[in-house]
Amino acid sequence: METLANLESFVRSADGGSFSAAARRLGLSPAAVSRNVAMLERNLGVRLFHRSTRRLSLTEAGERFLAGVRGNLDGLQAAIEAAGEDAEPAGVLRLSLSPAFGAAYILPMLPAFLARYPKVRAEWVFENRSADLVGEGLDAAIGGGFDLAPGLVARTLAPAHIIAVASPGYLAGRDLPSDPSGLAGLDGILMRPARTGRVRHWTMRDAGGAEMLAAPRESVVFNDPGAMVQAAVLGMGVTLAAVPDVLPHLERGELVRLCPRWWADAGAISIYYSGRTLLPARTRAFVDHVAAAFRAQRLPERLAGSVG
Repeated sequence: METLANLESFVRSADGGSFSAAARRLGLSPAAVSRNVAMLERNLGVRLFHRSTRRLSLTEAGERFLAGVRGNLDGLQAAIEAAGEDAEPAGVLRLSLSPAFGAAYILPMLPAFLARYPKVRAEWVFENRSADLVGEGLDAAIGGGFDLAPGLVARTLAPAHIIAVASPGYLAGRDLPSDPSGLAGLDGILMRPARTGRVRHWTMRDAGGAEMLAAPRESVVFNDPGAMVQAAVLGMGVTLAAVPDVLPHLERGELVRLCPRWWADAGAISIYYSGRTLLPARTRAFVDHVAAAFRAQRLPERLAGSVG
C-alpha cells in the first residue's frame, strides 16, 4: 500500500516538472521528494519519470499512473483537510492576486479574517499574471481575465470597468470631451501588453447601449497600468484605466473622470477556487469573508464605471 507522501510527491513533481518545484509546494527538501518518488517506482516496478539535469518528464507508464491517481489524490487530501477542519478552519491559505489591486483592496481584509481564524496562516503571491491553481498548489486566486479551467469556480466580486481620467492640471484650459470621440484630440497614456505586443484601444459604451472607440493620441506607451495611472496624476495626459486603480486618486481630487457616462467593460473581478465538494474549510471561509467584505464596503457599486 503506497503512502500518501509518495503519491503526493509524484503528482506534485509531475505538475511542477521538477523535484525542487514539488518540494517548495510540499514543504520538503528536493532530496526527500526524490526519495519518495524512487520508493514509489520501486514498489510499482516501473519507471515513472525520464530524468535530466533540467527537467523531469513522464514516461508512458507515468502518464497512465498520473491519470489514474490525480483525481483520487485530490479527493483524499480534501477529505483529510475537511475532517481536520470541522471545528475551525486551519492550515496555509495560498492565494494569488495582482500587486496593486491586492494590496489596496484585499490585503486590508486579511487582519479581520486571521483574527477570526487564528489557525490559518496566509501565504500570498502578488503577481500580474493568471495563476495555475492546480499546478501551483493554490487555494484561490483573485483577479480578472482568468481562463476558467475544468474544476474551477469563479465567484464574481465586482465589475471590471475601464474609464478615462486625467489630472486637473492637464485639463486646465482644455475643452472637456462630451463623448469618447473627443479623446482623439488629447495626449494619451496607453498600454502595450507584452502578451500581444499591440497598443490596446478600448471601445466604450453608455447606458443606452451606444458604442464608440476611445483613441487618444499615442503620446506615451507603457506596459504597466500602475505606471499609466501615475503618469496621468503627473499631468502627462489621458489614460484609460480600471476603476480600482484610479478610484483613490479620484476621491482625492488628483484625477478627474472624462466622459463620465461612458465606460468599457473588461469583464469581472472574481475569486477563483476549486469547485470540488470537499473544499478546505479555510478556503470556503476566506471566499465567504471576501464576498461579505465587498458587500459591506459597497465595492461592486464603487468600482462600477457604469454608475457615472
